[in-house]
Amino acid sequence: MIRQQQTLVLSPYAALYDIVVPKDNMLRQINELVDFTFIYEELEGKYCLDNGRNAIDPIRMFKYLLLKAIFELSDVDIVERSKYDLSFKYFLGMAPEDPVIEPSSLTKFRKLRLKDIDLLDMLIGKTVALAIEQNILKSNSIIVDATHSKAHYNQKSPQEILQDRARKLRKAVYSMDESAKAKMPAKNTNNVLEDEIEYCQKLVAFIENESGIAQVPKILEPLNLLKETVEDDVEQLRLAADPDARVGHKSADSAFFGYKTHLAMTEERIITAAVITTGEKNDGKQLQTLIEKSKAAGMQVSTVIGDTAYSEKDNISYTKSKEIELVARLNPLITQGSRKKEDEFLFNKDAGMYVCPAGHMAIRKARQGKKGIGENQTNTYYFDVERCKRCPLKEGCYKEGAKSKTYSMTIKSNEHLEQMAFQDTEYFKEKSKERYKIEAKNSELKHGHGYDVATSSGLLGMEMQGAMTIFAVNLKRILKLID
Repeated sequence: MIRQQQTLVLSPYAALYDIVVPKDNMLRQINELVDFTFIYEELEGKYCLDNGRNAIDPIRMFKYLLLKAIFELSDVDIVERSKYDLSFKYFLGMAPEDPVIEPSSLTKFRKLRLKDIDLLDMLIGKTVALAIEQNILKSNSIIVDATHSKAHYNQKSPQEILQDRARKLRKAVYSMDESAKAKMPAKNTNNVLEDEIEYCQKLVAFIENESGIAQVPKILEPLNLLKETVEDDVEQLRLAADPDARVGHKSADSAFFGYKTHLAMTEERIITAAVITTGEKNDGKQLQTLIEKSKAAGMQVSTVIGDTAYSEKDNISYTKSKEIELVARLNPLITQGSRKKEDEFLFNKDAGMYVCPAGHMAIRKARQGKKGIGENQTNTYYFDVERCKRCPLKEGCYKEGAKSKTYSMTIKSNEHLEQMAFQDTEYFKEKSKERYKIEAKNSELKHGHGYDVATSSGLLGMEMQGAMTIFAVNLKRILKLID
């Protein structure tokens, strides 16, 4: 068995933990709360049990990644801190005098051991089960929303990324030692990537060997980031952009390049489900998956609370068939009625516009028809015809020579009339007040755990980051509710 590869180290210094790691320390509380042996069961097939040298205990490797998610540090810095922070060593199951791992081991663990595991659903399921076991999940409601993360390799040139990170490092050095400015290697002045890489290597070497301040934490973090970028990420830099990331819209005039995490959360602020997609995906289309995943994790779902993105016709019909109340206010611009190509033209609720299959957003809209129930009013959306003329997907969508390209949809359907009546009830208005909680959770993920930017390239890396981050925030929330 893989768990037999770890040997218990009896240390004469173990009593230090009782002195320096108090009972209310978060890492001690997590250790006492969570049985991490599920890691053995999930990863057993990823290790060779009868050949080669013993692997580093997978629970310890997993805990390193959990520490990264909690404290928002690089591989190098999390390992460095575990050398001297006894709360880290206690959490990792190490003796105070034990040596730490090589930071590169974490990259291998992520790529080789965690690659084909549904880590996201598995870790969320563990925390929901833990919350139920601790009797802190009382509600049968879930709140849904989506939050965006910018791509790790954004729409910048490789040279711009290197220049930006080198600039931050120089700025940190100058704040400690203004005289270092005169001794630093000369900046690169041309547009050749290889020359920029060479300059960054010289800058790193100078700070490490000559400045005398390389070990100061304020310098060490931007130094490690630039080093990691030059040494490990050069090939990714040459690609200049994350291959999986896509442009999404936050409003009519602002966009981002990256990913979306679609979340479901209880009123107690425990995340029960997540779906991670590329940035252009529509929020409302993920609702049914979020409900099913929440149920699979152990939740009883009787009410769903969301914004206008979730009030489309399919979701109203689905929740009605499952006897779930959908507390999502109708937007007259979103009502499905009868419209063509529903799966191709998707509504962006932040911008209030439709987006075509090529990802182009409508530039204006107009309402047509008579007002009143029973009348066939429509909203017509106008696209930039010059873009349509050049679009690779124009066949069957844009008629050659046409002076405009529009997309129309009727405003009301029977499903929406029923939803309109429901949203006037006191119950609807009272439940709607709970929606602010998921906005606060999104803020915690982004500002407390670095979830505003992807830490690696690709959808798989984003899913792994999401799994560890959500696991960390759920554990922190469970501890708070227990206290």
